[in-house]
Amino acid sequence: MPHRDASVETIQQEMTAFARRARATAARMHPELSLVSYTLLAHLDDQHGCRATDLAAHYLLDKSTVSRQIAALEKLGFVERRVDPDDQRVQVLHPTEKGAAVLAHVTESRRQAFHERLADWDEADLDRFAMYLRRYNAAQQRLDQQERLD
Repeated sequence: MPHRDASVETIQQEMTAFARRARATAARMHPELSLVSYTLLAHLDDQHGCRATDLAAHYLLDKSTVSRQIAALEKLGFVERRVDPDDQRVQVLHPTEKGAAVLAHVTESRRQAFHERLADWDEADLDRFAMYLRRYNAAQQRLDQQERLD
């Protein structure tokens, strides 16, 4: 196997392991808040609310998947629907106070976990890792945008 292929294979394996750990960690931090639910709730908070269709489009998820996740978040009291003042036919999803508090707690716990995992990394390694992650995600974002245009 050529060196580049071996490196890509290692990256794929490590990213898969990372995703599995992230899901398991999310479940431990708040058993009722899955990684997908956490991500959707964080997006609603970052955007100061949005429609379910916007969530589906942003994360390239099926509308039924988003609908199930939002229903679970509503049942937990983490999300509420509000009528859009600009279009009474549209409902905008917003985190409730309870949802915002849980989100803040889980976010701080996750931040602390990253600090612990990266405690022995020097500044140069952290900077490079951050740069590589931004570069990787930017490449994926370009591919996602291109896919939407096609």
